[in-house]
Amino acid sequence: MDEVIDTCSYLFDICIDSLHVTNYTIRSGDNLSAIFSRLGLPASKSESIYKASADLLDPKKIRAGLNYYALSTQDSLETVRYIVFEKSRIEYVIIDLTSDEIDVYPYQKEITQKQKYVSGSIQSSLWNAIVNQGANSLLAIPMEDIFAWQINFFAIQPKDSFQIVYTESFVEDTLSINIFSIDGAIFIHDRKTFTAIPFMQDSIIEYFDEEGQSLQRAFLKAPLNYSRISSGFTNSRFHPILRVNRAHYGVDFVAPAGTPVKSIGSGKVVARGYEAGGGGNYIRIQHNSVYTTSYMHLSGFATGIQVGKQVQQGEVIGYVGSTGLSTGPHLDFRVYRNGTPINPLTMESPPSHPVKPELRDSFEMVKLQVLQKLYEIGEAGEKEEVGEMES
Repeated sequence: MDEVIDTCSYLFDICIDSLHVTNYTIRSGDNLSAIFSRLGLPASKSESIYKASADLLDPKKIRAGLNYYALSTQDSLETVRYIVFEKSRIEYVIIDLTSDEIDVYPYQKEITQKQKYVSGSIQSSLWNAIVNQGANSLLAIPMEDIFAWQINFFAIQPKDSFQIVYTESFVEDTLSINIFSIDGAIFIHDRKTFTAIPFMQDSIIEYFDEEGQSLQRAFLKAPLNYSRISSGFTNSRFHPILRVNRAHYGVDFVAPAGTPVKSIGSGKVVARGYEAGGGGNYIRIQHNSVYTTSYMHLSGFATGIQVGKQVQQGEVIGYVGSTGLSTGPHLDFRVYRNGTPINPLTMESPPSHPVKPELRDSFEMVKLQVLQKLYEIGEAGEKEEVGEMES
């Protein structure tokens, strides 16, 4: 038997060789009735379509800017045979009008995943460096999340560098929709090398260094996004308002008023109020039997932040302000270990948990595979800084 070769052109899995395709964009104020009328459908037909599509096409989610398509016959009548509504870049609803009984069904575009790599040096920011190498700018977000405990990304320096192996998701093999995963990374900051190796433990993918220590730490490197440090930890500082020398057992982070302030670790709010002696609005959090942190000069407190509340690492607790003895918006951040103030910038935060002993052999195998891929990036870096990994 001769092989039947399908030469038809398809759109949304519909053969369109005998159809005319018109692409429309939903306008502000459009609803389904207006759209059906624009397509020349009689009111009775529109009502039937409206009822048939009720389960899949929510009229309240017809948003301006989304697309819809009319697939019509190419004869003089140009009868609409299909209407396709875009719900997202992946999801669509198809209305089949080819028979007396209206058929409405969902359609999803094919999603493919490609493992890629990028390497580069930083001149201003990680985001700019990634974009300059031709990679997806969204890659900066999971990178900052993974290394948040080791690297303060608002203090990275020119000539810091990175190598990343990652998987990116595409619609129909061309349109990038998101970064699916970071499959391994090296970040060199201030002449120190930080490595991220993904490994599944307790049914969760976590990131570890080469020694098997978790990259997640008990404390974040900084409690907010800031522009600069105006005062550091010192036993003697000239106070700009009191005009005297006295100890400053914290770090002043300069940031715009209203910048969210986050707890650097999980713990319990043990104090919240106004310190007339200089600190203004402040919050104190006890993280465990050893560490306590203090956040001062706040413009206000986040909703629900009261004494006794348990907060999570990274949770917003307040906002940068200039209350108390302050010359401008900033956060005075302090860390106490066993009641004694320590320098937050040099504090070594312990890892949350290492690779379990019974999983050590499996981790070593994964580590070798990841490091080999990162080594290949380093070897290719002089010729090409972004590309796809060979399968």
